Formats: sequence, C-alpha cells, structure tokens
Amino acid sequence: MSAPTVPPALPPEFGVYFSLLEVSSLVQHGVARQLRDDGGLSFTQFQILAILGEDASRRSTMTALADRLVHSRSGLTYQVDRLEQAGLVVREPSSDDERSVNVILTAEGVARLERVLPGHIEVVRAVLVDALDPTDREELSRLLGLVSAVMRAQPPRSAAGGAGRNARG
Repeated sequence: MSAPTVPPALPPEFGVYFSLLEVSSLVQHGVARQLRDDGGLSFTQFQILAILGEDASRRSTMTALADRLVHSRSGLTYQVDRLEQAGLVVREPSSDDERSVNVILTAEGVARLERVLPGHIEVVRAVLVDALDPTDREELSRLLGLVSAVMRAQPPRSAAGGAGRNARG
C-alpha cells in the first residue's frame, strides 16, 4: 500500500487516519456482497447477529448494541426491526431494567449466522488477513487494541446527553 496522501492543511500524522478509513471501507465493501448474497444481510445486520452470537445467552440490550457498534439509536432500531421481521431476532423488555429492551438471537438467526460465516471468513481472509504475515497481524491487532481501549475508556455513547435522546435501550 502506498503512503496515504494528506491534504496540505492537515498534519502528516493524519496519514494513519486516512489509511485506516481506506482499509475499513475496502473491507466493508469486500464483505457486503457476500453477506447480501449468502444471507440477505447488510453489514450492520451481520454485526448485530455476530455480537448476539458471541454470548452464550444470545442477547444484548439495545443500548449495549448501540455502544458496541457505534451506531445511532434510530439506525440500530431500524436494523433490529428488519431482523425481527425476518425472524432472526426478538425483542423483549429487560428483567433487570424496566427501561431497557433486550434483543435476542433466535434459532433462525443462529442458522443464518452459521450459513454466512464460512463465506464471510473466506472474504475477510482474502481482503485483509492474507495481506499480512502472522507477525504483522499480531502487531496490527495489538495497535488497534490500544486505540480501541483508549476510545472505549471514554463514557459510552449511551451516557452522552443530547436533546431528544433516550439513554436507555
């Protein structure tokens, strides 16, 4: 990959920012078709199913999903609505907090996730993983983990105030 071009008004260290944006966009573009063709899913819908599938309970609050995906509440609600209409998730009030809503992965959602994962892994390898040797993959994971930890140490997006925003999921 060539060195990223930085507009003259920006400091040279912004090259890392532009590189990250470019790689992120290319990876997302690379997997979007596979997810659509193999599972009828958008990238965000896949992320929701994958996050729910990570946990043995197969559930999460809307707030936790929004914070994890760094997605707007309205956009997340729309995507969860679509997944619910397809029978891939259900929503129910949280037993822990009457203001929260849980999103739960259904058996059909698990099956859809299992159907798209092999192709998804293949595409991710082709567009990202195979471009790096094992040492570089470990280093990139370490570096991105450092950045993520700093960003995640900030208050979650759901804790931020704002007019018309509901802080509960």
